[in-house]
Amino acid sequence: MKDTTLFTMDNGTFIMVVVFGLVIVGLVAAVFIMMNSDKKK
Repeated sequence: MKDTTLFTMDNGTFIMVVVFGLVIVGLVAAVFIMMNSDKKK
């Protein structure tokens, strides 16, 4: 039972999940902004 800490929801893993989600949202938002700017041109 050495690796039980890997499966617990610590603050580090929670922050990693939040940051990963924010990066995905940022990429999607950037794609929509690029598409909107291309349509205006």
